[in-house]
Amino acid sequence: MIIFAKKLYVSLTCQKTSHNFTKIVFKPLHTNLFNIVLISFFLTIGCGKSYSQEIKPKKKSLPAVKQTNKPATAPAAATPAVSTATVDTIKIDSIKPKKQFLDAPTKYKAKDYAKYDKKNKLLTLYNEAELYYKDVELKSGIIILNLEKDEVYAGRIKDSSGVLVQYPNFKQGTNEVQPDSIRFNFKTKKALIYNSRTKQGELNIKASVTKKENDSVYFLKGARITTAQDIDNPEYYFQTSRIKFVPGKKIVAGLTQMVIADVPTPLALPYGFFPLSKEKSVSGIIIPSYNDSNTRGFSLQNGGYYFALSDNYDLTVLGDYYTNGSYAMRFESAYAKRYKYRGNINVRFENLINSERGYPDYSKQNIYNIQWSHSKDTKSNPNSTFSASVNMGSSKYFKRSINQANIGSNLNNTLSSSISYNKTFNTIPGSRISLSATHQQNTQTEEILMTLPNFQGSIDRIYPFVGENGVKKGFFKNINLQYNVTGKNNFKTTDSLFFKPQMFRDAQIGMQHSIPISTNFKIFKYFSAGASTNYQETWVTKTIDKNYDASKGQVASTTVNGFDAFRTYNFSTNLGTTIYGTFNFGTDKKIQSIRHVMRPSITYSYTPSFERYYDHYTVDAAGRISTDEYTRFENGIYGAPGKENSNIVGFSLSNTFEAKVRDSDSTKTEPKKIMLLNNLNFSTSYNFNANGKETLAWQPIIVSGGTQFFENKMNVNFGAVLNPYAIDNAGNVINMYNIENGGSLFRMTSANITMNYSFSNKGTGKEKNTQSQRNGGRNDDLFGTNTDLNDSRNSQFANDPDREEDVITEFFSSKLPWDMTMAYSLTYSNANRENKITGNSIMISANMDITPKWKGGVSTGFDFVQKGVTFTQFRFERDLLSWRMAFNWQPMGTSSNWNFFIGIKSGMLSDIKWNKRSTINR
Repeated sequence: MIIFAKKLYVSLTCQKTSHNFTKIVFKPLHTNLFNIVLISFFLTIGCGKSYSQEIKPKKKSLPAVKQTNKPATAPAAATPAVSTATVDTIKIDSIKPKKQFLDAPTKYKAKDYAKYDKKNKLLTLYNEAELYYKDVELKSGIIILNLEKDEVYAGRIKDSSGVLVQYPNFKQGTNEVQPDSIRFNFKTKKALIYNSRTKQGELNIKASVTKKENDSVYFLKGARITTAQDIDNPEYYFQTSRIKFVPGKKIVAGLTQMVIADVPTPLALPYGFFPLSKEKSVSGIIIPSYNDSNTRGFSLQNGGYYFALSDNYDLTVLGDYYTNGSYAMRFESAYAKRYKYRGNINVRFENLINSERGYPDYSKQNIYNIQWSHSKDTKSNPNSTFSASVNMGSSKYFKRSINQANIGSNLNNTLSSSISYNKTFNTIPGSRISLSATHQQNTQTEEILMTLPNFQGSIDRIYPFVGENGVKKGFFKNINLQYNVTGKNNFKTTDSLFFKPQMFRDAQIGMQHSIPISTNFKIFKYFSAGASTNYQETWVTKTIDKNYDASKGQVASTTVNGFDAFRTYNFSTNLGTTIYGTFNFGTDKKIQSIRHVMRPSITYSYTPSFERYYDHYTVDAAGRISTDEYTRFENGIYGAPGKENSNIVGFSLSNTFEAKVRDSDSTKTEPKKIMLLNNLNFSTSYNFNANGKETLAWQPIIVSGGTQFFENKMNVNFGAVLNPYAIDNAGNVINMYNIENGGSLFRMTSANITMNYSFSNKGTGKEKNTQSQRNGGRNDDLFGTNTDLNDSRNSQFANDPDREEDVITEFFSSKLPWDMTMAYSLTYSNANRENKITGNSIMISANMDITPKWKGGVSTGFDFVQKGVTFTQFRFERDLLSWRMAFNWQPMGTSSNWNFFIGIKSGMLSDIKWNKRSTINR
């Protein structure tokens, strides 16, 4: 290293004697650093200890510059750092020095060498060179800093094999460029960049020549824009000759042509505009897709506008239009506020016209569907919650919709909704209230039952006989009471009358108060007993009045508006215990022991007769006079009081079976526990007031059970109904035991078994089909995947969050992930001596990565009773890196259709797609 200076001061301090050797002046204009080190060595020998040294090159009229052996800083002319050492006694030159262009600390380093040419004022850094100045970071194979022109140049270097390596990496602020070479002027902030590569959001941009005008504007020549990861060999790109590029804001291009696999396509635009907002989302037009239908004509589908209204909510408006007059509108919005709430709402409406007016197959129908999901963060207010899950609309929406294809939703018989608000009050005793709205809709009968609103209030249990010690033990101290109140406003209507005036006229309003009193205690140490009584008072606003209309010869029922009430009470008690049994087979056996747990229970309930709420009316038909009874509370919102007293004892028995099995792993000393039967339940009841004609004493025995196999991957559930009574030739149950009629002890009237088995070589975190479940279908793909026919941007295969990226180790031993779900159902019926299998079907769904880029799946099944194939769907998908291609086909049934899609994965360019599908025959 050469030090250039007119005078050089070396200050040496002896660490042993603290003697200071100062003002050793070297007169020549340049001094070899080796001489200084040599003098320092002799002085060190003289004082017998190492020394500290500070080298201060002195230039006329310029402050001294501090040098260190850390990553090098710029030469003296480029370094403004001022030393705080002793000022030279020589008089400072009165000539004003030239202002240095580097007005901030500059750091640099290189692996091979850092050379400074004083004559040409060039600093050269070679091999793994780095230069840091203000917000500029430059890394390259070679960097040349020109102090005269205030410029820096960076480029590649050749390795030992002659290959160009160490491409420049230029970073200023948040903008980063990887070119072949670059020239940058520190004063004007302008730059020339050759073969630059930069990434802006999802876009990768490469240009042959880039001119940096200032910090915010770039001009590019011969550029290509793509979302492909490999920018040097992309699957596709947009080629343009001129570009104005504003980082973080926009890209404005001239004539833009789409190139796929290096083959120019006829797809071109006179100019191109690519927004680069730093915000999470921006508003914009959603380009529609073209299609045609034999029944509705040509169409534009899934076109609309996306509104990025704020950081907390957005809105998407989509629409379809067919040339025969059919149209559809969809409004989708998602909203969220951190630590407060989140949700989404979808409103869909379709005006469907089939064929043309005047043709025999002409029809017109309006259908709609509303979905709303809302959840509140419990951290915002732990004492109150608000949630919503709404799925309501036309009963035939999922059957008729031209935008949805999912057989699970088509076969669903019930749509349900619930909106609820709960509030807890920190009082003594505690209390809570709840307001909710519920909706149940049968898509087959088109009946709708809605409760709006539904109010519930309660006060926590009060133990009036507990002493000051708070111990609840024994019959009296465990006596407790509560107070509950409910209020309802029920609407029972149909699709055609929904929200019509008649719906509100038929509304039923009522309120019910209840005070349950209960206690529990032990009997003989091993038996748990309980007793309870409940008082209820019911208020209604509508009752009925019946009388016989002689002119019409029929009973007339009249609705009476006004407040009315009835009061009821009942009593019940229960007794139960738990019995444990263990069967030991020996520690040397494979099955060491089996544990059986039984929980028998007996319940008794009594409800008296409330005849005082019953009235009589006289019927005079054909000269015969009779009297009938009725209660004015018939068909009430909370039902009617019972006329007959109820005196019933119930029996139930639940069982679980568990085994201890010697573990196959010999290193383990403890046996492994295996559940043989999760539950095996028996239940029945006996009515002491049965008359043997209309009411039989014994109720059928209900048997149910379930278990799991293969590490809980297979679920098995079964059930049966055993009737002790016989039937006559007409199939009616008679008051005679079946064994007395020549049969067995019990007559099995029905039985069923279901099995579900899911297995795969993937992880355990396969996503469920939540949208299908939200629409009323299944959360698996046994009935196919839920498909939005107008939006195929998302994959039709569920993602596995536990699955790692596929690694191809060898050509023939690559791991091919797959999963399979099976469901089997068997139903037996013998209610009227039919003695036959009424249902016997199996459903299978399988998905597999055929290759690392190809996915395939099938959902199908077979009905052994009808002897035919059930719903079948084939689905395929190809990963084209930055593109995705998908095809699904339902070859048979009323919902047979096919759908083909190919498009760019990136959300920014998701409108660049081609979607073709067949018309669903509905």
